[in-house]
Amino acid sequence: MNYFVTGGTGFIGGHIIERLLDRGGTVHVLVRAGSEQKFEALRQRMEARKDRLFAVEGDLLNKRLGVSDASIEELRGNIDHFIHLAAVYDLMLDDEKAQSSVNVDGTRHALEAADAMEAGCFHHMSSIAVAGLYKGFWLENMFDEADQYTQPYFRTKREAEAVVRKGYSRPYRIYRPGVVAGHSHTGAIDKVDGPYYMFSFIKKIRKALPPWVPIAGLEGGEINIVPVDYVANAFDYLAHQDGLDGRCFHLTDPNPYRAGEALNIFAQAAHAPRFAIRIDARMLDIVPQGIRQALFHLPPVRHIVDAILKDLGLPKPTLTYLNYPVRIDSRETQRELADSGITCPDLKDYAPALWDFWERNLDPELSRDRTLTGAVKGKVVVITGASSGIGRSAAIKIGAAGARTVIVARSADQLAEVQAEIDAAGGEAHCYTADISNMEDCDAVIDQILKDLGQIDVLVNNAGRSIRRSVTQSFDRFHDYERTMRLNYFGAIRLILRVLPSMIDRQSGHIVNVSSMGVLASPPRFSAYIASKSALDAFSRCVRAEVLDKNVQFTTINMPLVRTPMINSVSFYEHVPTLNSEEAADMISEAIIDKPKRIATRLGIFAQVMTAILPQVADVVMNTAYKLFPDSTAKDKDGKPMEEASTEAVLFASVMRGVYW
Repeated sequence: MNYFVTGGTGFIGGHIIERLLDRGGTVHVLVRAGSEQKFEALRQRMEARKDRLFAVEGDLLNKRLGVSDASIEELRGNIDHFIHLAAVYDLMLDDEKAQSSVNVDGTRHALEAADAMEAGCFHHMSSIAVAGLYKGFWLENMFDEADQYTQPYFRTKREAEAVVRKGYSRPYRIYRPGVVAGHSHTGAIDKVDGPYYMFSFIKKIRKALPPWVPIAGLEGGEINIVPVDYVANAFDYLAHQDGLDGRCFHLTDPNPYRAGEALNIFAQAAHAPRFAIRIDARMLDIVPQGIRQALFHLPPVRHIVDAILKDLGLPKPTLTYLNYPVRIDSRETQRELADSGITCPDLKDYAPALWDFWERNLDPELSRDRTLTGAVKGKVVVITGASSGIGRSAAIKIGAAGARTVIVARSADQLAEVQAEIDAAGGEAHCYTADISNMEDCDAVIDQILKDLGQIDVLVNNAGRSIRRSVTQSFDRFHDYERTMRLNYFGAIRLILRVLPSMIDRQSGHIVNVSSMGVLASPPRFSAYIASKSALDAFSRCVRAEVLDKNVQFTTINMPLVRTPMINSVSFYEHVPTLNSEEAADMISEAIIDKPKRIATRLGIFAQVMTAILPQVADVVMNTAYKLFPDSTAKDKDGKPMEEASTEAVLFASVMRGVYW
């Protein structure tokens, strides 16, 4: 048997060619100029049979595939099966002209070449996409009944099949595979497409929640997923059976799952939470289609949908499957395959292989530079409160990673020491003295940095003041609340408001606010400090939503207790476990690299959850802590030295490492 194959260097093509060679056939593959390496890689994979695998130079976009007259003459009457696989299989490509050139014109050119070669049977790889959004069962003998082509891919695949059906006089067979996934045993696939777009979404859920947490989602229409080995095996068998010319075959799963069920199967494979409650998207049919379309075309709705999809990492065309109405019937194909032993495996059986291959080879996170150097090299990173403690450690770490580090604090002498350390390590540091509790200083320092360095890529609001004092000792100390708010809240906001315009203009920027774990746990004696940090957190949440589409990110770090000069005044902190400033700097580095909305310890998140679902229990715990720990005053009202923390108090603090007591 002699074969001519277009799209042979593609994913499906490689598997089909392997089966053709196993039959002892000779395979001629259309190879476009510039794709010789792909063909050579294919030959290497078929090492034992490459003497029967030949390249034919040509181009899908040219008449008669651009195959030379000499090659046409050589192959004339010698091709038993002409297999046309080449196409654009990409729901994400919006360029209909480009898709039409490949899918429609390319098919027409392939038919011209097959006719010129006087090939035996023309095998056209179509797609279930030709059904459009037909409501109901789509049979193998149906074509003209198709309806609603919302995607260029759907429309061009239908037009390509029409070219074969209505414009070719020689024998032909048509194959419509479902959504082709990786190999059912190895999981191997060459690119992210179809259901794989949901994998990053599943991974996000897995990272945010433990697997036992039930979550709510949507139930869509049937999504017909098939592994590539089933498609190749079924095609190979059907292509070589007698008496099937002029027929169409659905290479699909006869027992497909609905979209929500399929998502749960992949979630189980990923050990992620599953959608225990699924709302049927068919409920949307209550709203007339015209109204739905008009609603989704409103700019505010469109922007909201785009923002949500971007945050979840889902391409917009995936919305098509929320209420996908087509149900694919493959009974005729199953009848023809009955004696072959070829059956479509259950998605539940091979989903783990698909997930494992994706996570090891195709996860976009694998190719992303997750180093601090990759995140900050050559960028202007401004760090306030950089003369000591967390700010100093962060500045040294970020400077060593190649940032144009800008360090800001009140003490010029201490800043000079930090600058010298960064310079000695081969980094770049710029010193600016400013009191962040002074609003004029805030404006001036940002203006000067922008003037000197041209831009600010990352602003780390680290400068802060902590006051540990119970409310009973604060009745006549309103100034504690004023000065804490002035630095922790108003100063940080003043810097943000000053730098935001330039970030918005450049469509790029990142603001990192060093907040407190206390915002999540609400410990006693920190009402002034926690209130100021809570205000900054709330401000960031509100503004983040306003500038998200401007590519300006906000990250809040709910920092646990760190051993810095700021806590030296509390003597019993010497006996409780804390983070050191280098560990705190690592959290700032993580914020700059990943740009999450929030970074918090597990204990901090647990404290927030407990406060939300068991508020009275949380209050009892905090009241117990309040009574266990002494106040921070140096002497009591009688002039006696303050009592040190008891052994019970130190043990209590050790259990809850990082909480402010």
